[in-house]
Formats: sequence, structure tokens, C-alpha cells
Amino acid sequence: MNTRTALGGFLLALTSAWLIDAFVLQPPSAAAWPWLLRQQALYLTGVWAIGLMSLIMLLALRPAWLEGPLGGMDKVYRLHKWAGILAVGASAAHWLAKLSSTPLKALAGTEGRPVRDAVLAVLEGSRGLAKDLGEWTIYALLLMLVITLWRRFPYHAWRIAHRAMPVAYLALAVHTLALAPVYYWTGSTGLLLIPLLASGAVAALWSLAGRVGRGRRVAGRIAAVTRHPGGIVGVTCELGRQWPGHRAGQFAFVTFDRSEGAHPFTIASAPGDAPGRVTFQIKALGDYTDHLSDTLAAGQTVSVEGPYGRFERSRSAGAQPQVWVAGGIGITPFLAWLEDQQAAVAGNAPVWLHYCVRDAAKDPFVDTLKQRCAALNNVTLRVHDAGHRLTADDLAQGAVADGRATDIWFCGPAGLSAALREGLRRLGRRGVRWHQEAFDMR
Repeated sequence: MNTRTALGGFLLALTSAWLIDAFVLQPPSAAAWPWLLRQQALYLTGVWAIGLMSLIMLLALRPAWLEGPLGGMDKVYRLHKWAGILAVGASAAHWLAKLSSTPLKALAGTEGRPVRDAVLAVLEGSRGLAKDLGEWTIYALLLMLVITLWRRFPYHAWRIAHRAMPVAYLALAVHTLALAPVYYWTGSTGLLLIPLLASGAVAALWSLAGRVGRGRRVAGRIAAVTRHPGGIVGVTCELGRQWPGHRAGQFAFVTFDRSEGAHPFTIASAPGDAPGRVTFQIKALGDYTDHLSDTLAAGQTVSVEGPYGRFERSRSAGAQPQVWVAGGIGITPFLAWLEDQQAAVAGNAPVWLHYCVRDAAKDPFVDTLKQRCAALNNVTLRVHDAGHRLTADDLAQGAVADGRATDIWFCGPAGLSAALREGLRRLGRRGVRWHQEAFDMR
């Protein structure tokens, strides 16, 4: 299930519940159509907003059981991100519908304005507070959306602001309970909103307590730190028997500094004979990773949460030939795959591995790749740098050209992915299955 399908189905369920309540169970009273339109727009956008906000609170718990239906934790986070964007959009539309009262009075007058619907009696006296909470929370959500989409905004500052989201959700939950029409809670809308609000509130409190992912978190220590050229640091962690083990290609959330919080990194080592030991290859790509090389040392404590992800090649003996494409530090899952293949007895499908770097002569992983690929009789390595950049024509040669390879596994920059996929479409290679992690947690 992709993100668009999941969000579309969720919004369809919310809209259907609103339609049943608004036009079947509680038909609108006689009113002028501009006012009726405003009233129902106010209700529908409110249902969308609180429904989507509840969804993002649940997804923020990193539910591992959703990895199967959605295709990995990276897809869960992508759904979380787009649900958040739509929630802010619905909240803004709700706010604009509320503000439309003044121009409507000037254009259509107050005649035919519908009577205000009754709300829960226990919260009748809280209408003013609930309205203020909703308005100020919408302002905060709009600001959060701006700094989320503004990629130059420092991550650590964004993370601090993002931690206020559970508080914003609880404020909107109070707003909904105090202002939604009372017939919602006994109709079809209530069948959706009641469990969503209850589970969203629990998720918000769980997040505020700092318990997200705690059940999958393992404490360990850094066993070794290796500094490579190009701002890359290799970190090997000893996690002991508590680590549940991982599969090659998965990732984990790693906490080196509690004040900084957890960051996702691909596990660059296969399970092997030491399941309690994991290695990460981390490139300096932002305000946090820029300083890791200077701050990490053997013996320091570390917390690793996971494993997560579904970036896993087929291990079937009858698997078709595959093409692997790595861009820069995107080589990390393939390092684990190659190590994992060395431990396999037999049945590995033919593989073409394309590694894209700026300068092959200075890259820290080229020699390792050559050694591992030379030890395997099924992997053909191609290294691309400024002298020969990878194109779709390169991918279309060999197994892809004669139709044997239908799976391409990609890990690297989004721009390279888009260029290669467009090139394959231009060449008519439409039967290729493209596998790629949406490794963007913000």
C-alpha cells in the first residue's frame, strides 16, 4: 500500500462518516445556502484536521506492525509527513471557514443563518477557551509546517519545536470535544473520531513521557570508531544478547547523545556470527553528523532502537538477476548485503552493482567493494565517478536489456533516482520494479 492510497482511504472514511451524519442522520435545517455551505465546510474541515492529527500521533509511535502493509518504517514516516501536511492544510481551511462569517454577513446578511448546533453539555461553558486553543494551535501548526519544509532550518531546533506537537494535539482534541455538534458522538462520525481521539491522546501522552520506541531500544557501548576520508565515520556498537538481530539492509535509530535524540542510520554490517554487534557508516551531511567524527570514541554508551525497514533482497534460489545502485553513503545497505551473501551457501542470483562517487580514487569503500565482489562469483561491480557518471543507458545494458532483471534496488540521492527512473521510462524499460527507501524522516 502506498502513501497516496493510505491517505486517500483514510480521508474517504472520514468524509463518508461526515456525509452520513450531515445529510442522512441529521438532515440540515432550512437555511440560506451560503450559510449552510459555511457550516458544513467548517465541520468537514474540522473532521479532516483532527482525524489526520490523530493519525500522525499514532504513526509517531513508530508502529512496527505497519511496516508490512506500508513496506517499511521509511514509508510509515512518509505517511506521517504527508498526513501532517494535509492536517495543517485542513486546519487552515477550517480557520478560514470560521473567518468567513464576517464577509458573509456583509454579502448575504444574517437572515437564514442556521441555529448553532448543540454541543456536549459538560463542555458548554468551555466554548470560548476551546475556540482560543484552536486558533492559537493553528498558528503554531502553520509555523511548524514552514520550518519543516524549510530545509535550511537547523535540525536540532526543528526537533525541539517538533516535540511540542503532542501538546498541540491535546489542545485540538479539547477544541474538538467542546465545539463538535453533539450528534457527532452518537453518529457515524463518532464511530471514527472517538477511537481516534482516545488513541491519539494516549499516543501524545506516551510521546511526552519519552517512551516512543522504548520497547525496541537496546543499550550498549561503542566498540570502535574508524574515521574515513570524505567526512565518513564508521561506528561499531556492542549491544549484547538484548539486540534481537537484524537483516541485511535494515536501519536503526541511534542515540549517541540524549540531548540530541535518536537519528536513523542504515546498518552497514550483516548479522554474521556476532548478532550483538552492528556497524554504521555515517557521513557528515548536516548540523548533527558534521560533528560526530570529533565527539565519538570507543567506550562511550550508545542506545540503538530497531531494527526497522524492508529494504531486503530476495534470497530465493530462483530469484531473477538484480541491479543494485548506490549513490555515495547509500552504499551502506549493499555493504551489508555483500557481507550477507558471503555467508550464504548457494542460490545467489546474478547481480550488477553500480556505485556512484565523486572521486573513485579517494573513496573509502571502493577497495572493500572490490574485495567483497571478487569473493562472490555472482556480483559484477561498476564504479562511476566524475569521469563516467551513471545513466539509464548503463542500467539498460546486460540483464535489464534482455529482460532478465526486473528488480532495481536503489539507495542514494533523490535527484539521481529521479534521473535514472525517467531515463528508463524514456528507453521503454517500464517493466522494471524499482525498490527504494524513502529515507527522509523530516
